[in-house]
Amino acid sequence: MRMRKLLSLLLTALTAGLAGAFVVIFMTPERVSAPDRAALPRSGAPVVALPRESGPFSYADAVEKAAPSVVNIFTAKITTESHAMRFKDPLLQHLFGNMLPEQTRRRLETSLGSGVIVSEDGYLLTNHHVIKGADEIKVVLADGQSVGVSIVGSDAESDVAVLKIDTESRLQPIPVGKSGDQQVGDVVLAIGNPFGVGQTVTMGIISATGRSHLGISTFENFIQTDAAINPGNSGGALVNAQGELIGINTAIFSKTGGSHGIGFAIPFDLADGIMRQLIETGHVVRGWLGIQGQDVTKKLAEAFGLHSEDGILVTGVLENGPASQAGLRPGDVITSINETLLENSQQLMQLIASQPPGTRLQISGWRGSDSFNFDTVSGERPPLEK
Repeated sequence: MRMRKLLSLLLTALTAGLAGAFVVIFMTPERVSAPDRAALPRSGAPVVALPRESGPFSYADAVEKAAPSVVNIFTAKITTESHAMRFKDPLLQHLFGNMLPEQTRRRLETSLGSGVIVSEDGYLLTNHHVIKGADEIKVVLADGQSVGVSIVGSDAESDVAVLKIDTESRLQPIPVGKSGDQQVGDVVLAIGNPFGVGQTVTMGIISATGRSHLGISTFENFIQTDAAINPGNSGGALVNAQGELIGINTAIFSKTGGSHGIGFAIPFDLADGIMRQLIETGHVVRGWLGIQGQDVTKKLAEAFGLHSEDGILVTGVLENGPASQAGLRPGDVITSINETLLENSQQLMQLIASQPPGTRLQISGWRGSDSFNFDTVSGERPPLEK
């Protein structure tokens, strides 16, 4: 009997205790909190606060540095169209159609683009195709001020143009970075005027470097990015996460005209060298040999019985040009110039063009199964028709 009473007393006490605990938890939940994370033992490296310009929280500081230097460019040109007047009646048109005078009509074409202020005295970088054939160019600064400009020079083969802003207002040049130091995966921002909506910033990464054989321009060494680049972005700035200029946005790969995450920018290191020549002389001087060539492939080597699959097959030699005077002939295979091994025809052209006219060049390669070494002096590359 005592045992039964004792058990009953214990059960009553236990029930009362559980009921009390339930009331405490239900009425004051804040007293039951998660354990202090700071008191927990840590594993791995300690958390380090990142500066804003390194992300991933914000790139506002980078935009604040670069955006004031990016401008909108509006161009206009007048085109003349002519067409013969026609009778509505087919018989009259057949009999007297040739007697009717031609009718001419003038049409105004407008386009838009972007540009980047690179110096305090008003020099502005953009693309050649942005200002090509323009009869009138208007530049609107980031603060909305409209200013006049003059064309300093334009290079169709690299798609680089330099303008000079005519204003006494203080201009803010963009900070400049080293495009050659950028790596695939680096964060970049594209700043420009897409579709004419006004200054816009898009973000992405560098997808590739050294892109060529795209058919965009003669000399290609593009930075590829997935930052959205649309019509109107051309000539705008591609900047790194610190707001420093590393490229000039130039083109997109698109069948519809919209961005598909494949955009191309001219590295600033390349554009800078062209800009300096355009400012100094108004045109770009490049070396030239007067040859045409194509990459040697396995099928091409088999078809022509070439000695190897390395080098560039010479497909044309301009008469009395530097290469012709040196003794090169169509069918020769060039493997190196000045002991620099060649991987493709684009590299060959850029290597020759990068040397000033008058540079002595040693050309090595194969003619059939025999090797050759020719010495020649480069000439000046003829200008491309604009």
